[in-house]
Amino acid sequence: METVAEVSAEERIKKAAKLIFTRKGFLATTVRDIATEADINVASVNYYFRSKENLFRLIMAETIDKTFAEIEPVFYNTSLSLIQKIELMADHFIEKALNDPDLPLFLVREVMAGSNSLPLIRNLPAIMESDFANQVRALSTDGKIQHNPFHIILNMGSMMIFPFLSLAQVTNFGDATKGEFFELMKERKKLIPMWIGQMIGA
Repeated sequence: METVAEVSAEERIKKAAKLIFTRKGFLATTVRDIATEADINVASVNYYFRSKENLFRLIMAETIDKTFAEIEPVFYNTSLSLIQKIELMADHFIEKALNDPDLPLFLVREVMAGSNSLPLIRNLPAIMESDFANQVRALSTDGKIQHNPFHIILNMGSMMIFPFLSLAQVTNFGDATKGEFFELMKERKKLIPMWIGQMIGA
């Protein structure tokens, strides 16, 4: 059984790690950076979490679970239109990514690794029967084509995630500063629902 001191140390490390990862990104962060921020020695960080990779994975997994838990009810909300649902999802995810720029990269890594732990993947069968999915199926572009909600989810994910994967390239080799990039992403929150709506005739 963990003592109060051990729980406190672990939470301090996690809090410090989240702050440093957000500030510097995963690659630029060192275990020493985290230890310094937590006011704890490097050996303690390694004792509790074994490696920077394990600590990052734990923090990101908790962030993803929380992010999905906050937005999942939107899929089932019968009082919202389809476009309102898409607006809320785009706004919520992009705001999370602006606060945790490593989050989209972590998501892609987990998908590429074949992980089944991501909440969206775990809950996909239920989501495909949600009010959101039914609203998508009810739409048609020419009276014959029925839209597959899975395609809409994939399109939304691509539109929200991919730009953040290019953050380093855009800011290091392009003309935009990080602040300008973030402003573009805030603008994108409003554009994604419009683009999706035009695609599906919503």
